Amino acid sequence: MARFRTRLAVVGSAAALAVGAVLPSQSASAAQEFQWVALGDSYTAGAVRAAGDTFEVPRDGCERTDRSYPQVVDRDLGGLFDLVNVSCGAATIDNVTDTPQEPVGRHLPPIAEDPDYPFPAVPPQSEAVGADTDVITVGVGGNTLGFADFLATCTRLGGESGGAGTPCKDAFAAELPARLKKVRQDYDRMLAVLHERAPKAKILSVGYPTIIPDDASTCTFGDLTQFGTITRGDLAWLRTDVLEPLNKTIRESTGTQSAAGFVDLSTPSRKHSVCDDAKWVEGFVTLPDRLSFVHPNALGHRSAADHVEKAMLDAIS
Repeated sequence: MARFRTRLAVVGSAAALAVGAVLPSQSASAAQEFQWVALGDSYTAGAVRAAGDTFEVPRDGCERTDRSYPQVVDRDLGGLFDLVNVSCGAATIDNVTDTPQEPVGRHLPPIAEDPDYPFPAVPPQSEAVGADTDVITVGVGGNTLGFADFLATCTRLGGESGGAGTPCKDAFAAELPARLKKVRQDYDRMLAVLHERAPKAKILSVGYPTIIPDDASTCTFGDLTQFGTITRGDLAWLRTDVLEPLNKTIRESTGTQSAAGFVDLSTPSRKHSVCDDAKWVEGFVTLPDRLSFVHPNALGHRSAADHVEKAMLDAIS
């Protein structure tokens, strides 16, 4: 798979200040260039048009966008880090660890057809990591849990119920502990593989942002710019029993590794959910007619970049 590297010959003023803070004995222009590999799923890659334009030529179907947080960080700190971004939409933890992936691009029949589909398989993302890697960022886990399936099924069941009750919770609650257990097992294995491939690297696990507000009653049933026909009861369940435990599982797995750290995106984004006016995550649709299927927009990636940047600078200090 082609590796997408971005180098900036001139370090901008913000990056120069950051370098000076981290490496006070060196000038910004003479600072060491650190090797950084970005791994993850669509919440890292960008994937949707609300997170910018895809920039691979030719497209590989992973849908990395130019306003996703790895690309934002690279522009902010270019000259300090040399980025290899192999994140890929729809990736599972296994796709990061050791399983090739067949990217889908924007092929979501019957809703959308991608003219370039099907795409060739891409290697496991961990193959981009090596002994010279200094920092690894990885944002993954939602697809292993099956969050997209939850969204699709909750939408169907909510429509059938007319917005009443918690039909999705009733359908999925019993199997959720097993799904979270699999996330934990797969995440533990992924971290071990990454550490083995890059023993000197700091691994930064990037969590998921707040998607659903604390008060699900602020969401409008039937609004496709929010969560469509998912009931408010199921939205509350998805927040407290699915998304918050997912972040907790990732954080706890990361905590078992001395060479790893967790980047919390949920806390700083609490007032910027899909149902907030100042949203950092889009709903199913971004007006006028773009499918976003509950993904961060450029503002969400900008916020993520701020927190990932801080963690990366701390990692090399």
